[in-house]
Amino acid sequence: MAAVSVALCTRNGARYLPAQVQSICTQDPLPREIVLSDDGSSDDSVAVVRQAMAACGVASSVALTVFENKPALGVTRNFEQAIRACRHELIALSDQDDVWHPGRLARMAARFEAQPELLLLHTDARLVDGALRPLGDTLFHALEVQPAELEAIAQGRAFDVFLRRNLVTGATTMFRRSLLASALPFSDEWVHDEWLAALAAATGRMDVLPEALIDYRQHGSNQIGAKRPTVADKLAKAMEARGSKHMQRWRRAQALLDRLLALRGLVPEPIVSAQRGKVAHQRFRAELPASRLARLLPVLREAASGRYERFGRGKQAIAQDLLERG
Repeated sequence: MAAVSVALCTRNGARYLPAQVQSICTQDPLPREIVLSDDGSSDDSVAVVRQAMAACGVASSVALTVFENKPALGVTRNFEQAIRACRHELIALSDQDDVWHPGRLARMAARFEAQPELLLLHTDARLVDGALRPLGDTLFHALEVQPAELEAIAQGRAFDVFLRRNLVTGATTMFRRSLLASALPFSDEWVHDEWLAALAAATGRMDVLPEALIDYRQHGSNQIGAKRPTVADKLAKAMEARGSKHMQRWRRAQALLDRLLALRGLVPEPIVSAQRGKVAHQRFRAELPASRLARLLPVLREAASGRYERFGRGKQAIAQDLLERG
């Protein structure tokens, strides 16, 4: 089975790190190394990781590489630093506050061994509170993941799903180091896990295990968390001010297209063409007028073209563009 590196990123996570490190260091097989990148912690996060590894008795068998960033790099650059330093074929991403289930590494590494073309694999997660008490929900349920989306990914059409939205959460992700040839450097416009997923879906095979293989803590201070939105939440979101989010989405779409064009020969032309369509759709949404009334006909024409359904959340996105305050 291929050797695994763990990219563990921390920032003031001393409270949660003992449980996470123990869950990593009791996997069978063990990872070969942990690359710890600490982003300017003011607590003793790095010392806690060292102590937890020593307590597990793996300090001599699992290599530890440590980066301590002062000043902090931010989430994406912190993960990029850790990932660049990983030396083994498979790289598992790790947040500081989760807990891996027994057998997680073996289950995921086996899928890579069975599918040599596989570049990235992600899974579901069980949502728990700060004390690891189950919240009675899963990550995929909170994200409203649909069976048709999982089926499309399983059939090798992950990029079609990605054109509409990202389903990959870094804490659940493992990928092949060869993916970095196309993914590095990470885009300034993207979060690291979404960027890796986009490049995996565009340049090769991405897959999903619809099993909860980690406990994903929701404790109020997550940098990125998960909560299933209610109808009231969706309505409130649709009614909020347009702000700069559509411009940001347009820039993200363009940044991905630029990378795909730079990778010509590795990316099938239909994927490049589809991303061009995504850029055009995001530009359309970004340039909609401030007046709700003036938006009505353009939005209805775009809806009739099918582009809201292909490149976004369909009716939900249409409602947003019609209702948002200018």
